[in-house]
Amino acid sequence: MVRVSVCMAVYNGEKFIKQQIESILKQLTLEDEIIISDDGSTDGTLQIVNDFRDCRIKIVKNAQKHGFVGNFENALRYASGNFIFFSDQDDVWELNKIERCLYFLQKYDLVVHNALLVDSKGESLNRKYFDTLHNSNSFLYNFYKTRFLGCCMAFNRKVLKECLPFPRNIVAHDYWIGMYWLFKYHRSVYFLEEILMCYRRHGGNVSTSSEKSNNSFLYKILIKRFYLLKSIIKRFIKIQFKR
Repeated sequence: MVRVSVCMAVYNGEKFIKQQIESILKQLTLEDEIIISDDGSTDGTLQIVNDFRDCRIKIVKNAQKHGFVGNFENALRYASGNFIFFSDQDDVWELNKIERCLYFLQKYDLVVHNALLVDSKGESLNRKYFDTLHNSNSFLYNFYKTRFLGCCMAFNRKVLKECLPFPRNIVAHDYWIGMYWLFKYHRSVYFLEEILMCYRRHGGNVSTSSEKSNNSFLYKILIKRFYLLKSIIKRFIKIQFKR
């Protein structure tokens, strides 16, 4: 059985993906894996990945575009590990990220760690991801302003089994997984203040999780969050009836 599955969704990531994969491979064992789901890259992304010639790297090519959320879901479907880590294509992991997350995953089902924000050159922006957020792990606080950032998340296989498949039309994969688990198992979610990754912010980011949203208040409150809550309750009831 694979111990750790790192799930990375990629699309035209040739500029930074080599450095990111290198930072991950350094801390994987021979029993671990990186699942790379490619959403139709037209640059040199896949060539860079193939050049590693590492049997722990498994590439999944999408027959048609899945989009950001669907691409991550596709990677998750191929993960066989006991512990799952999300990864973006353009960040850099600290050498102790997996070790530290696995330590806390012995007690908790889901861990979210802090990250240092850096620019396109990897230079510090003197900000941490948690700096501008609340300090609560309550469902209501995170319902309004979430602290769940996929590339900073790790969880066990129980979380994976309950959260797949993703509900249709969810806004973000990390928001869905984090909020569902916080709703159902409040005490098994842990927010770790340690910085275990450099979170690169640049003009080509696929996700804008750390940036101010341009969506209207109506969208954010009445549509995004209402649909999320509806999906959480529906999945919760479905799982309960299965038991």
